[in-house]
Amino acid sequence: MLEILEVLFHILIFPGLLFAVIIGLLLAGIDRKVLAHMQKRIGPPIIQPVYDFFKLWGKENIIPDAANRTAYLAAPVIGFVALIATIVFIPIGGFSALSSGADLIIILYLLTIPAVALIVGGSASGSPFSGIGISREMVTMMAYELPLILILLTVAKKAGGGIMTFSFEDIALWQLMNGCTVFHWATIPAALAMLLVIPAEVGTQPFDVAEAETEICEGPLVEYSGKPLAMFKLNTAVKMFVMTSLFTALFFGGINTGIAILDIVIFIAIDILVTIVCMTTVHAITARLKVEHLFKFYWTIVTGLALVSLILVWVGL
Repeated sequence: MLEILEVLFHILIFPGLLFAVIIGLLLAGIDRKVLAHMQKRIGPPIIQPVYDFFKLWGKENIIPDAANRTAYLAAPVIGFVALIATIVFIPIGGFSALSSGADLIIILYLLTIPAVALIVGGSASGSPFSGIGISREMVTMMAYELPLILILLTVAKKAGGGIMTFSFEDIALWQLMNGCTVFHWATIPAALAMLLVIPAEVGTQPFDVAEAETEICEGPLVEYSGKPLAMFKLNTAVKMFVMTSLFTALFFGGINTGIAILDIVIFIAIDILVTIVCMTTVHAITARLKVEHLFKFYWTIVTGLALVSLILVWVGL
């Protein structure tokens, strides 16, 4: 009975549902606030994403006549559940709620579900703008999946030595004994590649080609309103936390002060720094890319960085 309650606590409270939502909305608020200051604006309060979520939640749900009602309403929920399932496999401040010998593989599969849910939801709405958006989303997925796989293989090989390890427990233990992965020069290109993968995975500018509100009216989300739209916006915020946490666990997993609360605070601080560096700053200084430019960028520069790291690690450097 106690084991069941413990699992439910990890899924619903920490590091699952409640914790992920709070920190995700916090990261989204910090992103907007810092971006505003970079553009010499005051900007909204940091808790503005919370206000936006509850405002959308209270709006009327309008479902198009041509929509597939079941898929249309289920898509944002499925994406959200997948994100919560992902976060419980990522060690937060050295604490891992769930662990297996294939954590990285599980996370890789789970991370594709929110993007697929967006595609399914957009196609279920029956809008031509959604059709354009989902085609762009599929291209974006194909663009960043390859470098992400190479990054995960690099860390798995570095931590595993002679054989790859896909367990976060093993990766964290290796970093604790050998120092954080980000400080090993062979894995620095992979860390840089990961910083470039994060904004595309989350869908922030300049990699927001699927939604592109000024071009295709939010693309897959054009027909969404009320609670389903609130869920999709919440998914974006939670995904910010998931991706920055994945980066922190992969490359800063060796930080251990011996004080659990302090380790979690440091972990969140690194997440905030990663958010500002790879999403806020990039958003502030770049314009939205064309989908063909996005694909070329990820399959050349970003994949090249990840591949260089994998080769260096593979030869034992």
